[in-house]
Order: sequence, then structure tokens, then C-alpha cells
Amino acid sequence: MNQPRRPARFVVLAIMALLMVLLGIVMVLSAASVQDLRIHGNAWYHQRRQLIWVVLGLAGLVTTSRLDYRRLRPAAIWLLVGSMVLLMMVFIPGIGIKANGSSRWIGVGAATFQPSELAKLAVILYGSVLLSSRPVNDLRGTVLPLAAVLGGVGALVYAEPDLGTTMIIAAIAAALLFFAGLRLAVVGATAALGVGMMGALTMTAGYRRDRLLSVFDPWSDPLVTGWQAIQAGVAMSNGGLWGMGLGASRAKWGFLPFAQTDFIFAIVAEELGFVAAMGVILVYLVIGLVGLNTALRAPDRLGQLLAAGITTWIMIQAYVNIGAVLGVLPITGVPLPLVSYGGSSMVLTLTAYGVLLNVARQTP
Repeated sequence: MNQPRRPARFVVLAIMALLMVLLGIVMVLSAASVQDLRIHGNAWYHQRRQLIWVVLGLAGLVTTSRLDYRRLRPAAIWLLVGSMVLLMMVFIPGIGIKANGSSRWIGVGAATFQPSELAKLAVILYGSVLLSSRPVNDLRGTVLPLAAVLGGVGALVYAEPDLGTTMIIAAIAAALLFFAGLRLAVVGATAALGVGMMGALTMTAGYRRDRLLSVFDPWSDPLVTGWQAIQAGVAMSNGGLWGMGLGASRAKWGFLPFAQTDFIFAIVAEELGFVAAMGVILVYLVIGLVGLNTALRAPDRLGQLLAAGITTWIMIQAYVNIGAVLGVLPITGVPLPLVSYGGSSMVLTLTAYGVLLNVARQTP
């Protein structure tokens, strides 16, 4: 019996994700190997873990791409409650793990988990189910519950502190409201209020204020707040048009912190060049365009909102990460989706991407 033919948008989305994951596997090894050999005595330390997480993420992707997205409705509230419980657990001594001044992880020993990544998927699923089940302009029945959820989740993530992820979750909620058909005047007013609040929150902490101001003049404090932006710029300029060659990065020799996570795009540009870096941006643009096309043509409101929310998640996070590397946005510490080193991010992003593929599979 012949299998039904997969829509072109499904094939394109699957190929784009595969390209990014394969690039990430190669670049994590290249970016982390030098420091891994120096610190752990094993150049494959991060690479082995990345491979495990990719396998787990692909298992999640296959599962969610084959499970009808409509069957996720009953899980929405439970996933949201579970994510909020986990977000609160990061503040419990002995369970929460603090690193680089932030309490973003829970776990024991080498096994860690970042609940804010699960919270992104939980907000998308809960918001999609809520906004697809009743008229969006019923503010009391839709907007206010979603705002309450966003406020609770956002407050917990912000308290870690993680303003970058808070902004991404807020952008996801705004996209859901927009695609649900909320009046543009209300969406615009809400967006303006959100931007104002984020600006005010940025100025409440000295290190966040310094990061914001360093965007305009990183050389005002080149050894502290401007260090990463300057080193990322040097790395990318060294790459030129075609790059220094795979594995030939100089920045990864201790000059650029978090080379395999927050600044992996700089290593791509340094080793593979401007052409490859533009290729990465082009892939994200294709994911964005095809993902939004899937949302517009989805067979029902739930599918439309799920596709829009997941596409927004990936696109906004890529924009924030690449913008920080290019020095046009403050450094927030969010990974580059599907590429950067990171277990929670890789597994949950791929799992969510499977839901997007599921909608694309069912979209004519």
C-alpha cells in the first residue's frame, strides 16, 4: 500500500532542522575541543554529551511528529503546572544549581535540567489550547488567563535571573495573541507595555544596564562588559569570506568565553567564513517563512497557533543570539537553536519542532 506523500513544507522543515543539527554537532566539537582537552583531558567531553542529547531530541521529534497534535490538548495544563513547579525548584538549596550568578538548573551531579526550556513549550501548548477553544476577543476568558500564566512563568524565569528567556516567552505569547486574531490595537498596546517593562527591568540591575550600554560602546570597558562582544567581532572578522578552516579558530583558545554555547555563531563565521554564516541565517529564514506558511494554512485553529508559537520561539531566539554575537543586541545567554551545546535546549527544541512537523504533515 502506498504511503501518503508528505507535503513539501514538511520536507523543507525537516531538511532545515537536520542541517542545523549536523552543523551543531561539528561546531560543538570544534569550539569546545581545546578547552575540553585542557580542563578535562578529553577533547570529546562536550561532543559526547551533545550526541546523546541530539539522539534524545530526535527521539522526541519523531514521537511528536507522528502523534496527532490534537491529542496534546489534555496535556497542556499538566505541562504548564509541571514546568512552574520545576521553575520553583531551582531556588531550593541542594536541588537548584547555581552557575555564573544564575540559578537556572536543577539536578544531581552531572545530570542537570533547565526548566525554562520546558516552560517555553508549556506556554505555547497552554496558550494554543486556550486561544483555540474560545473567542480571542473575550478578554476575560482568554487574554487575562494567558496574561496571568505569562506573569507567573515570567516572574519565575526573571528571578533566576534570566531576562533573555523571559523576553522570548513574552514574544511567544504576543505571537499567539496576534495569530489568534486579537485586535491589533490591543496587541500593539500590549507589545508597547511589554517593551517598556523589559527596558525598565534591564535598568534595575547594574550588570544588565552595563550590558545594554556596552552595545553602544564596547570599548568603554573592553576587559569586562565589552570583552565578549569585542572578541566575537575579532573572530568573525578573522574568518573573512571563506573562513580560516574547520578547527582553525583562534577565539576558542580561551579568548571567547562560552564559545560552544552563546557564541557558537562567531566560531562558525571564523572557521567557515561569511558565506557559511549567511547560510545559517538563510536556513533560519527558511524555517521562519515555511513555519509561518504552515501556521497560515493549518487545518484548524490549534494547529495554526502551535505552528506560529514554535516558529516564533525558534526565530526570536535565533535573532537574539545572533544579534548579541554581532554586537547589535545585549548579551543574554540564550543558545542558538538546534546548533549550540546544551541538553535541555536541544532536546526540547527538537521535541517542539516535531509538533511543527506534525502540523506541516497535516497541512494541505
